Amino acid sequence: MSGQNFAKFVHWGRNIIAVGRNYRDHCAELGNQVPTKPLLFMKPPSSYLEVGTGPIQIPKGCTDFHHEVELGIVIGETCRDVTEDQVMSRIAGYALTLDMTARDFQEEAKKKGTPWTLAKCFDTSLPVSRFITTKELADPANVTLWCKVNDEIRQNGNTADMIFSIPHLISYISQYFTLQPGDLVLTGTPAGVGPVSPGDSITAGLGDIVSMKFDVIQRK
Repeated sequence: MSGQNFAKFVHWGRNIIAVGRNYRDHCAELGNQVPTKPLLFMKPPSSYLEVGTGPIQIPKGCTDFHHEVELGIVIGETCRDVTEDQVMSRIAGYALTLDMTARDFQEEAKKKGTPWTLAKCFDTSLPVSRFITTKELADPANVTLWCKVNDEIRQNGNTADMIFSIPHLISYISQYFTLQPGDLVLTGTPAGVGPVSPGDSITAGLGDIVSMKFDVIQRK
């Protein structure tokens, strides 16, 4: 993978492309139709929140704030118009992520037909674990994703239930956006998303490979 230090991908990766509605049970719980092609949106690098650097901050004016645990794919080699069978060799590794969502902002945007920018792209909206090597996660298509709030299990899903596979997602995205080394692709969240409030604590994990914990506060 060209010898780059992917452990620091958060600091030099340029693009974060997220996939919405990639688990049928999550579509059902929010009353959304199952998509026939990947639903994409983007998050800025300023949304990253590394473990140990501070709490998750609920954005100003938000009254319905949700957790969404996801597997992130760290790109290792440039992907432009790649085929599905080329994808896995171009992945540097993985990360456990939380796609924090201002659900009330999102619902308002959906009603108006406007972008989800405020709902998804605010500061601290992307808590992220350390870099996970491909050796540590040999089978990303069959790994448990879990999330607890105040030690109560909320999400407990498996990447085997994705609607669109990792090779399909990366190939599809690369037809429209050139993915560069260090870029991150979020692959969607399983069912069980729900609200968190100031004072809560979120713990998330990827099987028994890695876990992370963040406190939640209100941004002043």
